[in-house]
Amino acid sequence: MANCDDIQVKELNKRASGQAFEVILSPSTPDVKVDFLLSPNRKKETSLDDIKKKLEAAEERRRSYEAEVLKHLAEKREHEKEVIQKAIEESCNFSKQAQEKLNQKMEANKENRSARMAALNEKFKEKDKKLQEVRKNKEAIKDTDN
Repeated sequence: MANCDDIQVKELNKRASGQAFEVILSPSTPDVKVDFLLSPNRKKETSLDDIKKKLEAAEERRRSYEAEVLKHLAEKREHEKEVIQKAIEESCNFSKQAQEKLNQKMEANKENRSARMAALNEKFKEKDKKLQEVRKNKEAIKDTDN
């Protein structure tokens, strides 16, 4: 163990990983007086007015915080309303578009059916005309044979 004036070094057990030392500093001498205090020990006299001011300030901070929270909640509700309104509008638009598409398809089918029916009617009219001609010719041939 080595000694200096104000430092003692004590060797601990030797280990395979290395050596260990304990360093002991000697206590400060009582002759030396500390010129500064680490923490001031003065107490400030608090008056009733100071207490009232502090309480008012705390109340104002509480009201301000409460107003901020209420404002934030109102903004959040407003945003939710906007989102719901937008969803409703999109749903209505989708329904209108789907209805319009369905109406267009139904109209196209109706027109298509009408066109096919008109074509069939025309075809049948032509067949009727041919039948009429064939009957007339047949009757004419019969009349000429008699």
